[in-house]
Amino acid sequence: MDLFHRESLGKDTRTGRECKFCSVLDPNFGKRDPLDRLVVSNLSDTAAAHLTEDGYVRHRIAELEKKRASGKFDIILAKSA
Repeated sequence: MDLFHRESLGKDTRTGRECKFCSVLDPNFGKRDPLDRLVVSNLSDTAAAHLTEDGYVRHRIAELEKKRASGKFDIILAKSA
């Protein structure tokens, strides 16, 4: 072992993994920047778990598209004059 490398203890883990939610619902998932696909490995597949802001936004858009496709919007807009 030289002075520039530490001894590996076998406990290193990955900091990110691909978001399963986005990979299923986003048809352009494969074209995303690699960092935009990743979520923190020990969190669930939520928008907040994404490592980048662009990944967060694209996850939220996928959630809205899923909700729109199911027809379950709980928002009632007030009628204007």
